[in-house]
Parts: sequence; structure tokens; C-alpha cells
Amino acid sequence: MYTSGLLFIGTNEIIIIVVLALLLFGGKKIPELMRGLGRGVKEFKEGQKVDPNEEEPANADAKNDATNTPR
Repeated sequence: MYTSGLLFIGTNEIIIIVVLALLLFGGKKIPELMRGLGRGVKEFKEGQKVDPNEEEPANADAKNDATNTPR
């Protein structure tokens, strides 16, 4: 019985994926891609920690500017 899924990727499949990535992007571009992916994951995790009820400072400044504008 064969079950497909990410957890059941074998060594041969991983080697094929790595070789294809090297052919497509080259050796110099892959570290840049991984660095960008790491930054994206870090920002995503930080975004999850923000309290949704907390008002962001940028929004507070925009509201203050709108209310202090002379008419």
C-alpha cells in the first residue's frame, strides 16, 4: 500500500529536486533564495505574535492627522 504525501519523499526524490534546483537557479542564486525564504518565515511568525486588538502606530498617526486637519 503506497501513501502519497510530503512525509514519504524518499532519498532519490530529494536528490532529483536538489539537482533540478541547481540547474534552474545556479549555485549562486540558491543561498539568496533561501535567505529570502527565511526572512519571509520570520516575518510571518512575528506577524502571528501581534495582538489583533492592538492598534498599530501607523494607523493611529493617520487617524490623528485626519482629526487635526483644519477645514
